[in-house]
Amino acid sequence: MDTLDHPAREALPIGHAVWQAVRADAVRVAAQEETLTAFLHETVLAHDRFADALWALLVRKLACRIMPAERLGRPVADAMADDPAIVASAAADLAAILARDPAADSALTPFLYFKGFHALQWHRIAHWLWGKGRHDLAHFLQSRVSEAFAVDIHPAVPVGRGVFIDHGTGVVIGETAVIGNDVSILQNVTLGGTGKEHGDRHPKVKDGVLLAAGAKVLGNITLGARSKIGAGSVVLKDVPPCATVAGVPAKVVGWCRDDAAPALTMDMSLQQADYSI
Repeated sequence: MDTLDHPAREALPIGHAVWQAVRADAVRVAAQEETLTAFLHETVLAHDRFADALWALLVRKLACRIMPAERLGRPVADAMADDPAIVASAAADLAAILARDPAADSALTPFLYFKGFHALQWHRIAHWLWGKGRHDLAHFLQSRVSEAFAVDIHPAVPVGRGVFIDHGTGVVIGETAVIGNDVSILQNVTLGGTGKEHGDRHPKVKDGVLLAAGAKVLGNITLGARSKIGAGSVVLKDVPPCATVAGVPAKVVGWCRDDAAPALTMDMSLQQADYSI
């Protein structure tokens, strides 16, 4: 597959560092596992820049008979060339996985295999298309991402940097939701509405929020910065900054006691002894 016709400006320094780590891991694995040598050359080692490898990876992941790679690659290249923040955000997302996920045993593993990462990067392309008024193609990509990765994010949703979607399966995010920076979202999380109302009807997630597995957050409500949503909780009201909520319906069960964002520490515990209530 060719590289970008309109190369995106390389990501910020974090992108260079992450890309060097990915390449080093690819060299190591190729030497250890001969079966993967050709695959790693095509996906990583044949590319000089993170932007080019990301472009090729995304296209390969989603191309199909009715939307072949050569056709699908054009909007991806256009988006990356027009908005360098797409590539920079992807690098920040990958760095977030390495910092937060103990299953990420190397930089190469999430880059090649983590579908939460792939779904989020495709969403960034779809969101660019949505902003350009190309809603039909954006909806097509949303549908294909849902089919391929089991992650359904409306293309209108703005998403910040350093976002970690762990596993990804069953994540649903509605049209008027907003996702801040440094947010962590686990499997089967829903950011949805409460009925058939139109207009602004979905949650707003501030920076540093942790949404544990199976959390359901419904309506035009705000999850305050550095809040934590317990696994399986149903949230129907605003959550104050730094609060930990749990239950059905969710209630405040604790407060963070330092400046560490739950999304960064990935601390899922709800033990009241760990908090000042």
